[in-house]
Amino acid sequence: MDVVGAGTLLNTATIVLGALLGLLVGGRLPERTRRVVTDALGLVVILVAALSAAEVVSPVVTDALGTSAPVLIVMGSLLVGALVGTALGIESRLAALAGVVQRRVGREGRSHASRERFIEGWLTATLLFCTGPLTVLGSLDDGLGRGIDKLALKSVMDGFAALAFASTFGIGVLFSAVSVLVVQGTITVLGLLLGEILPEVHVLMLSATGGLVLVGIALRLMQIRDVAVGDLLPALVVAPLLTQLVLTLG
Repeated sequence: MDVVGAGTLLNTATIVLGALLGLLVGGRLPERTRRVVTDALGLVVILVAALSAAEVVSPVVTDALGTSAPVLIVMGSLLVGALVGTALGIESRLAALAGVVQRRVGREGRSHASRERFIEGWLTATLLFCTGPLTVLGSLDDGLGRGIDKLALKSVMDGFAALAFASTFGIGVLFSAVSVLVVQGTITVLGLLLGEILPEVHVLMLSATGGLVLVGIALRLMQIRDVAVGDLLPALVVAPLLTQLVLTLG
C-alpha cells in the first residue's frame, strides 16, 4: 500500500536535486548561453501551456458544458481573477515575500539585480510546478490512495525543468520546492479527508485557465511583456466556481 504523501515528497526531492545540479552548472554558463536557455524554457512553457489550455475542447468538458461555454468560463475566470488579484496586490506581496527569503538566505547578495533574479526564479518555477492537471489530479490520487503514478511522472519532468531554470535564475528555483510541498501537500490532505473534491470537468477547466497563466510566464521569460502572473492566480479558484455555476444554471 502506497504511503499517502509519498508522491509530493518525491516531487519535492526531484526539484531540489534538479535545482542543486542547475546551480552547479549555471555558474559555468556564459550570459549569452543563459539567455538562449531562458528563451528555450519560454518556448517549452508555451508548449505546456498549450496542452493545458487545450482542455477546453476535451470531450469531458464539451459534453458537460457545450462548445462555447468553456472559453467564456476561462475568459471570465481570468477577468475576475485579475480584478481580485490586483485588489489584493498578490503580485507585489509575493515579490515582497520572495525578497524577504532572499535577504535571509543572503547567498546571492542583496543587490536589486540579484533580488529580481531570485524573485523571478522562485515565482516562475512555483507557478510552473503548481499549475496544471498533474498537480491537482496527482495530489488527489495520492490522498485517495490511488497511487502516485501521475506525481511520479510530474516529478521527472519537474526535476529536469528545475535543473534548467536554476542554471539560469539561481537559488530562487530551489525554494520553489517548498511551494510544491505546501500546495501539493494541502491538496493531498484534502483528498485524504474529503474524498472526491472536484469532478473531472472542474479540474480540466482549472487546468485550461492555468494554461493561459503559464502563457504569461512564457512572455516574462522571453522578455516580451512583464505579465503580472501573480495577480492572475485567483483565476484558478474562480474557474471551478464558474464551472459549477454554469452546470447549475444549465
